[in-house]
Amino acid sequence: MNFFERVYDVVKQIPEGKVTTYGAIAECLGVAASARAVGWALNKSFSSSEFIPAHRVVNRNGCLTGKIHFPTPYMMQELLEAEGIKVENDCIVDFEKHFWVPCNKKGRQF
Repeated sequence: MNFFERVYDVVKQIPEGKVTTYGAIAECLGVAASARAVGWALNKSFSSSEFIPAHRVVNRNGCLTGKIHFPTPYMMQELLEAEGIKVENDCIVDFEKHFWVPCNKKGRQF
């Protein structure tokens, strides 16, 4: 399984109404310094034949930095709000409440 596929496997596990960060995914995959590579993988996720909920991945501050890669400038926010996540000024309100940790306490899940 290549790196992009591993990223997609983690992203597909993010529950509806939750978000995680590029860095948390990278850490979960054992490549903590590769948050940008996670972003690149998600940029390519739109070409996947299956649904990859890339809208649920935000930066470490809870901001929608990946929104420019969606078909419209507001699609990422609209998808999150449809799941009950409030967004103001391109950042998630109550980010900590919605944050999902992709690794369990025993280590990597994927």
